[in-house]
Amino acid sequence: MKTVIKLAFVFILSISLILAGCTNNESASNKPNSEGEQDSNSNNDENKEVAKNVDVSQITEFHQSPVLDDKGLPDVKERLPKEPKLPNEMPAESLQLEIGNYGGQLNTVTRAPNWDADLFVMSNEPLLNTPGILGEEVTGNVLKDYEVSEDQMVFTFFMREGLKWSDGKPVTTEDVRFAVEDVLFNKEIMPILPAWLHSGGNAQGTPMKLEVVDEYTFKISFDKPYGGFPIALAIQNWRGYADLLKPAHYLKQFHKDYADKAELEKLIAEAELGEDTESTWVNYFNYMDITEREMSHANAVGFPSLYPWVMTKMDKTFAIYERNPYYFKVDAKGNQLPYIDSIKSTIVQDTEVVGLKTIAGEVDFSRETTALNKMPVYRENADKGGYEALLANMHVTPSDVFLNQTYDDPVWRKVVQDVRFRQALNYAIDREEIIESLYFGFAEPSEMVDSTLDLDKANQLLDEMGMEKGADGYRIGPDGKRFSIPIEVQAAAPDIVPLAELLVEMWKKVGIHATVKTIDGTLWGTRNTANEIKASIMWTHTPLYYMSDYGETFWGPLWDSWWQSGGQKGEEPPENVKTFFKLMDELQVSTPQEAFAIEDKIREEMKKNVFYFIHIENVKQPLIVNKKLGNITDKGTAISINFAGEQMYFKK
Repeated sequence: MKTVIKLAFVFILSISLILAGCTNNESASNKPNSEGEQDSNSNNDENKEVAKNVDVSQITEFHQSPVLDDKGLPDVKERLPKEPKLPNEMPAESLQLEIGNYGGQLNTVTRAPNWDADLFVMSNEPLLNTPGILGEEVTGNVLKDYEVSEDQMVFTFFMREGLKWSDGKPVTTEDVRFAVEDVLFNKEIMPILPAWLHSGGNAQGTPMKLEVVDEYTFKISFDKPYGGFPIALAIQNWRGYADLLKPAHYLKQFHKDYADKAELEKLIAEAELGEDTESTWVNYFNYMDITEREMSHANAVGFPSLYPWVMTKMDKTFAIYERNPYYFKVDAKGNQLPYIDSIKSTIVQDTEVVGLKTIAGEVDFSRETTALNKMPVYRENADKGGYEALLANMHVTPSDVFLNQTYDDPVWRKVVQDVRFRQALNYAIDREEIIESLYFGFAEPSEMVDSTLDLDKANQLLDEMGMEKGADGYRIGPDGKRFSIPIEVQAAAPDIVPLAELLVEMWKKVGIHATVKTIDGTLWGTRNTANEIKASIMWTHTPLYYMSDYGETFWGPLWDSWWQSGGQKGEEPPENVKTFFKLMDELQVSTPQEAFAIEDKIREEMKKNVFYFIHIENVKQPLIVNKKLGNITDKGTAISINFAGEQMYFKK
């Protein structure tokens, strides 16, 4: 019966993919101007050509959304920097940009009251940019441009003259100086400078140095080569501009070195942050300083930002974000972006409600909350809901499997630290069954480890280890007892628990006993941090080299802690793990060109040591989009489409 259902699913999904064709590439037929009128005779191909072949210096006229016409704002040209940014968040082969229309409200949905992942990716603005999140090149974004010294130790950054915060105040190097000297280097606010701002990209390196050259130029230097610094500013850990750039004119009123003491004490008292202590001002400052991770918090209303949309209202059920009238990007015809005027982020508590709203057509864009196993339902309701259900690539490997090699149990360690054991379990994983059963054919066996299914080889390796089978058919550990793998997972994605259940059956075939337990996500995080989980499943960013995310906090947390602390915490890892960690450190400080060669070495180490099980890759991810949304593609990764959010528009 399961096989019949699975085959039916694949058949329905395959047919729907064929029928869907290329409707997501439907062209725009209109373009905006300063009056918001539509030119019904505009040529789509011309719009595409203009969108990709214009230098910003050629643009002489600028236009704004009609909703700003009666706001009493300065002329749009005065609100833009002298050199606005033309968007390049997507490479040309993935998205042929079209000139879009102004107007409309985009509806998203989230399960978290203070976090909308789709909105975050659409809105977040890093200092620099890497088109399509590929990491192959780094270009200007909030910052106009940058230069790197020949020794890769000094980085000169050039700001956009005339760039303004969302409240109209100018953005200058004073905002950089304040962010670095008064926040990052303030021991009360930031007791420990983040590792990536040290030489070598780790906490043991010398802290960065800042030099303000003039109102729009600054330098950051290190005492060792750090060729990966630009990519760290562009995309690493989904970083935004807020680490090195803060609205000083606004935040100084909450900083004890600048604020009137009596006035600050009054503000802190009104905030009711608890008992007054010497550090209370720090808590209040951090509360008022809204970083990119907090753009969906209620107190973000009124905070000056550089995002395409800014929060204007929030309650328990939704948040409203309206266009930033000082946003710094324009299209190739001088139309200030974004095209869409506002976003409504609806907050729900139940995953099922998310699905119901999606198929009812109440969601205009959804990536984070979609599930591959719901694709037939998405496709079945697409016409009625007025949306398209596309399939793009995931930017993660979604269900990697980890054995914690530093768990505090000598018997466990002796077994799982033996590479033969990890190789045996890897040979016992049936990728084809996983791909068909859980991913309906829309995934591939991973090339980062040997993906061969070979039960004979698995049994041979376990026999070599001396793990004989007991009367019940399960392998015996060094202590003479049945060896068992307790897989503890959180239901963070729809494929995690089913995969764990499949692994129990697969490993049983070679005599390895395993169990599955689902626990609350918060508890899972707490126990993982405390090194209390033996085995688990979670996604990692292995396809994105610059994330340096190879699951080390899951398969070797104490080793990782030792490495990150310079030997002050955790446990010293074996030499092969040190080699792996060293390569990851080299990856962080390398230029994109150097990084790809280092990534090849990392993959070699993974194949040799099987530190964890990356069983599949190139998995597809559903993308639900309103049929009228333009500048949408199913090429590249699904999340990279979010990064071009300011270029989405509603077709007339």
